[in-house]
Amino acid sequence: MATPPQAGGLADAVFDHADSDPLRVALARKTADGGWQNVTAGQFRDEVTALAKGLLARGVRFGDRVAIMCPTRYEWTLFDFALWTIGAQSVPLYPTSSAEQVCWMLHDAGVSACVVEHEDHAMTVGSVVNRLPQLRQLWQLDAGALEELLAAGESVEDDLVERHRQAVTPEQPATIIYTSGTTGRPKGCVITHANLIAECDNIVERYEEAFHSKRGDEAATLLFLPLAHVFGRMVEVAAIRGKVKLGHQPRLSAAALLPDLKTFQPTFILAVPYIFEKVYAAARRKAEVEGKLGVFEKAVDVAVRYAEAQEAKAFGTGPGPGAALRVQHQFFEKAVYGKVRAAMGGRVRHAMSGGSGMERRLGLFFAGAGVVIYEGYGLTESTAAVTANPPEQTRFGTVGVPIPGTTVHIADDGEVWLRGGQVFDGYLGDPKSTDAVLRDGWLATGDLGTLDDEGYLTITGRKKEILVTSGGKTVSPVGLEERVRGHPLVAQCIVVGNDRPYVAALVTLDPEAVAHWLTMRGKPELPPGELVRDPDLETEIRRAVVAANTTVSQAESIRTFRILAAQFSEEHGLLTPSLKLKRKAIEQAYAVEVEALYTT
Repeated sequence: MATPPQAGGLADAVFDHADSDPLRVALARKTADGGWQNVTAGQFRDEVTALAKGLLARGVRFGDRVAIMCPTRYEWTLFDFALWTIGAQSVPLYPTSSAEQVCWMLHDAGVSACVVEHEDHAMTVGSVVNRLPQLRQLWQLDAGALEELLAAGESVEDDLVERHRQAVTPEQPATIIYTSGTTGRPKGCVITHANLIAECDNIVERYEEAFHSKRGDEAATLLFLPLAHVFGRMVEVAAIRGKVKLGHQPRLSAAALLPDLKTFQPTFILAVPYIFEKVYAAARRKAEVEGKLGVFEKAVDVAVRYAEAQEAKAFGTGPGPGAALRVQHQFFEKAVYGKVRAAMGGRVRHAMSGGSGMERRLGLFFAGAGVVIYEGYGLTESTAAVTANPPEQTRFGTVGVPIPGTTVHIADDGEVWLRGGQVFDGYLGDPKSTDAVLRDGWLATGDLGTLDDEGYLTITGRKKEILVTSGGKTVSPVGLEERVRGHPLVAQCIVVGNDRPYVAALVTLDPEAVAHWLTMRGKPELPPGELVRDPDLETEIRRAVVAANTTVSQAESIRTFRILAAQFSEEHGLLTPSLKLKRKAIEQAYAVEVEALYTT
């Protein structure tokens, strides 16, 4: 367990690292030509100081709150640490937030200044500015805001910045991160300097060895998670504190991400299951186009069996891969596994996954292909991860064991409770909601889970999402949805059945995967409304549903399903910015389709 800080704040690491090794490469900035420009620890300290001076010159004071509304980019990290240097608090906003969401969060947090990326963001804020009397300044990055602030700070003495930094204490708020709002209006989680330090230092101390591709090389990670989300924020701070070279990529899509992975070549990545699913699906499609699908599927089977044998050995329940399996595994190394790793830049050997559950078989495949994914679990209120699989004993299909300094308890009703230095201070200005989740030092997460005999946690659902059929059967939809979503053609799945006679599902399709499927079968492209009625496509999706049903009792199984012509999207209010389903909104938007599941 890392030692809790007795003084200081998050920005101290920037200055300490610059003092001890100013020439060490701390970050890399994306250049206009698609390359990467290294930033040393000394350069980053100087940039943080210069921006901190500019913020002071423009009236930002100790304890002020400044919002940041932009995609993941270098400037976000620069602003975070400059604000923390002068004792101010950052309030992250998703760049896709609506005007009403922006208005609520800026008003609720009492934000005095806001940083946006471009004119569209500025117009979103501007449309509600008359309802935000505390908002005094709006800075637009793509309109020269950073340069203007740096110029404004030239007359400010470095000593003033240093006095502010010395006044920061661990228990002071560092950031207000708003929950995704799946069940109502977002609530502002007060995360202190001590919370982020406890979270990140324990992660770094426990997993430092896994940050490297091989012993002694430079650790590097490409951050593509949204910095408005607590997971992305944890990666940012852990990389700076853990001396991991940090790059930024603004778009969480395989098409944008894969080229940057190849050029940046991280040694370790942190992602959501969606990314690993996309890497796998792309490799599978490529093999099918090349007429090698049979070889690929055999390689997948070998990788899974190889990883299972390694897992059994780690837990003392097996001897490890046998000679014949090792030979098969080596045969597929160059033909399949090496190509999968090359798609992630070539140097990645370890990764961490969170945000939602990962199918056990997918984790086993990647491990067998040479990239061990440590699945973990956490929430905004716990400053990200509270559990994760340990490198020496990874149990695929679980979210691991408590990270150092954390305790996990399962309440009588199956709810996961936890405590540790990373547990937040409470919801901003909402003592009633705070009291509902903080109980005698424990955080009641709202998630349901089980602990096995060796302390590995498995999340089985959320208390508020449990379905109860009209026959009284309780069903946790998450596991079923994840297994259906494991099919290459499926993008999303939502299980319904509350107060209904049986369980059913709505399924959306992955356009890229469907286009490939049509091409490989010589089928013409069809309008979405006709495509979903294709009998061969329906047969494929039925296979996914049948496979998912094998894991539950008959009363819990999906009896019928409907394929939808369009995906659930954030733009239509059906997904949170972190891609979680807004169940009530989806059921309302597709009320006719849901009703048809029970009348046909």
